[in-house]
Amino acid sequence: MDNPSVVSRIVHESCERSTPLMPTGRWWEQLEQDFARRPEAFDLARADRLQIGAAAGFDHLVRAVFGTMVAGTAIPFGFNPRELRRSMESSQLYAEIAESGDPSRFFKEPPKGVRVRTSPGRWRPRFQPDDGICEVVRFDSPFQPLHPDQHKDYLRHGRNRVAYARLIRHRKGPRPTIVAIHGFTAEGYLINEWFFALPWFYRMGCDIALFTLPFHGPRQTRFSAFSGHGFFAGGTSRFNEAVAQSVFDFRILLNWLQAEQGAEQVGVTGLSLGGFISAMLASVEPRLAFALPNVPIISVADLVLEWQPMGALMRAALAATHLTPADARRLVAVSCPLTFPPVLPRERLMIVGGAGDRLAPPKHSRILWDHWNRCRIYWFPGSHSIHLDRGKYLTEMARFMVGLDFLKPGAIQ
Repeated sequence: MDNPSVVSRIVHESCERSTPLMPTGRWWEQLEQDFARRPEAFDLARADRLQIGAAAGFDHLVRAVFGTMVAGTAIPFGFNPRELRRSMESSQLYAEIAESGDPSRFFKEPPKGVRVRTSPGRWRPRFQPDDGICEVVRFDSPFQPLHPDQHKDYLRHGRNRVAYARLIRHRKGPRPTIVAIHGFTAEGYLINEWFFALPWFYRMGCDIALFTLPFHGPRQTRFSAFSGHGFFAGGTSRFNEAVAQSVFDFRILLNWLQAEQGAEQVGVTGLSLGGFISAMLASVEPRLAFALPNVPIISVADLVLEWQPMGALMRAALAATHLTPADARRLVAVSCPLTFPPVLPRERLMIVGGAGDRLAPPKHSRILWDHWNRCRIYWFPGSHSIHLDRGKYLTEMARFMVGLDFLKPGAIQ
């Protein structure tokens, strides 16, 4: 198969001749009902098949741990039959916006001039460049939930109303800036410094920032069972509003980087849940130089049905309330990247996916690829947790940025 948009040696199995996964019309209704169990086929050499199988086996273990954590702490409070019925009763506002196809009705622009505070970084990054400054960036988020039923409950979490980012910038600026968004429960700086190769991109001339998602790290709710618990624990309406706040707060950071730091170009990348948010930003924020989700979650409703033991509990809850997977998707369609077309052109979009990913299975990257008119995509022979050939896909990411004049020709080291 020869598809110029697939820039890896690992390719889909006959994807050019296959029907796109992304349906026409309302995707949440038209997508196959059993999408959660759909396999994604690749043309693989024997060595790749063995590597991918081993990496996928580790993902199954991690998925069981996360599935148990979320099942035990989120489903009893936010996704039980009673809460699902309540979600259906209050979902009409979200559903009307999703059906309108207008993301600006849900993802509101933040006010200008939000005061942003900086202080010396105290998170002790391994990478502390002599020609750079490490800072903590914070601001009070003026976000207000769209749904009136969410106002009181959502805003009572005071810690979540302060947004954070960590910034490493050159003393001599301004520079193109890459903002990385971490995955679910994984806001720690050191692991993200490694995963996103932040020092490598810094040495190529970029400033770099790590954006903290709502309900993670210092933003988590007071009695959180774990970082990120509040993103899902409040049910589907809470999830919708948390996605909206993620986009809202990111745009405040973007305003500050451009107006106060002089960054003419800002691109976004994200891992897992961060990949989901970076994909959502591609439908909302035209000022971005690029959007580059890495092993992204895309259809959260289907993902929940796939993780065990959480999936079995969710299927039982749906059956008890006479709901279908399409009904579950409709509850969160307003906060899904598949609902709205990207505002960035195809050449400013790229996806990195793991052929053996079992936490955000490759069909999620594949359906986003279809939705994004089959933009550039790189498949690595690994899983969500084990990124084999990481050096190769990082080089391909850098080439993508060079092609956009985000990085200078010859910057790749």
